[in-house]
Amino acid sequence: MDWLIATIKIGLAAAVATTFDDNIYLTAFFSEVNRTFRPQHVVVGELLGFTALVAVSFLGFLLGLAIPETWIGLLGILPILIGLNNLFNLNKDDSAEDKSANLKRNSKFRGFDSRKRSLWDVIRDPQTYRVSAVTISNGGNNLGIYIPLFATSSIQNLSVIIPVCYFIVFCWLFMSYSLTHLPGIALVLSRYARKIFPFVLMWLGYRILMDSESYRLFLPKT
Repeated sequence: MDWLIATIKIGLAAAVATTFDDNIYLTAFFSEVNRTFRPQHVVVGELLGFTALVAVSFLGFLLGLAIPETWIGLLGILPILIGLNNLFNLNKDDSAEDKSANLKRNSKFRGFDSRKRSLWDVIRDPQTYRVSAVTISNGGNNLGIYIPLFATSSIQNLSVIIPVCYFIVFCWLFMSYSLTHLPGIALVLSRYARKIFPFVLMWLGYRILMDSESYRLFLPKT
């Protein structure tokens, strides 16, 4: 059971650190619902976009089958670099304020569904892919973390990590939908939580380097 608890912790850290920013634009999307753009479009669009990122990240797992784990583990340097970059740019990122302003402008508008839509209708609707496109374009950090993480994980570990990641995405969807009633909270969360997540990313990179024993490559040979 120790491996399960450790894997869940890694999955939670990876998912929260890489998808936290999603709740900012998801809240903005939920605040724009009207007669034609429904919450279902946001939920399905986010899930499709996130699934695309997970699918691309599986390249890392396949890479891990062909290259020794010790060398693949060097990819753990990526999360560390991403964390350091996020840490250095904390005071330069004003995107949250811009998104919050857009959120406040739209949060008072509420539409009413004029007809029920099937899941197939939602999947075919171009508005769904507007959300997916934002999810994918915002997924640079996801790929930077998931590729090395997947590459150094076994099928057993991935069977835990991936469901945990989807669970966190569903949590953000629920939270973002709720935040449309309290738009100011989204800005508060983004300001304070983003100061913690660079350190989470660096911890993930450290775990990848340690678990794969890649650090041994830097030790002098005896």
